[in-house]
Amino acid sequence: MLVPGAVTSEPVRLRGRKLVDTGALAFRTYATLGRCLAIIPEPVALGAAALVGDALFDLRRQQRQMVRINLRRVLGAGHDDDLVVDRWARRSFRAYARYWVEGARLGRTSSVDVERRMLVEGLEHLTEGMQSGEGVVMALPHVGSWEHGGAFLAARGMPMTAVAERLDPPELFDYFVEQRAAMGLRIVPLDPSLTGTLMHTLRSGGLVGLLCDRDLVGNGVDVEFFGERTTMPAGPAMLALRTGARLVTAAVYSGPGPEHLGLIQAPLDTTRRGPLRQEITRITQEIATRLEGLIRRAPEQWHVFQPLWTADRPRTGP
Repeated sequence: MLVPGAVTSEPVRLRGRKLVDTGALAFRTYATLGRCLAIIPEPVALGAAALVGDALFDLRRQQRQMVRINLRRVLGAGHDDDLVVDRWARRSFRAYARYWVEGARLGRTSSVDVERRMLVEGLEHLTEGMQSGEGVVMALPHVGSWEHGGAFLAARGMPMTAVAERLDPPELFDYFVEQRAAMGLRIVPLDPSLTGTLMHTLRSGGLVGLLCDRDLVGNGVDVEFFGERTTMPAGPAMLALRTGARLVTAAVYSGPGPEHLGLIQAPLDTTRRGPLRQEITRITQEIATRLEGLIRRAPEQWHVFQPLWTADRPRTGP
């Protein structure tokens, strides 16, 4: 789950003895902003998103620099000019702000409007897997608005189960879960019972969507991504191998205007050819390669503001 900035529930002392619970304050802030964004006219909300994105670009220097570093790898040779990279980075902040605005409004958008605003290429790759009863694992990058895709699938009778990090305070996590439930998305927390829950969903013929271009836990599979080494979660490959579910890669792009484009690629070959660990590595690398292509279609919509590649991560130990 994408959260703009760290949230903590530790109290902060202000003006003498008065204490403010910053976690509770964050919850009230997000909830209030979410309600406001849901009811104001859409053009006003999207215009405000562009302004907020520009403000975040100017104020958050550390994240701005990280976005530049990440984008240079995606854009590749010929995009070394700082001004060019800055323009792409500013678009990234605007796209991220739009992601939040659209998410806040989506729960109150009718299923008719969700479907009307969504064009999907490759939907048959999902429907065939669901109709077969095998279940489908959909591997996604942090691109565009995956929630809009989830709402579209729910409207089509294919509700998706997704995974989110727990947030502090718990009320904030519950708020996001309820918000996404209103879109038709089932959110399960990243905890020890996660694997069993997802395997049960797949063996029941369900759909599981996993954002997998960031290794949140830090124990992922070593892959090559845009020409450099990093790690990615083993979850999509492991679930497909252990349950027999189909495994596809997909992305949902925002725009032009209020429209969205969903791109679902053909299933990967998950036929087991060797030891489990070896197969997980092979399939995860194939996922990484496909995600490269999906991200290159709209680099400015890739919402990754953290160190992603091994070379950029803080070193631990001696």
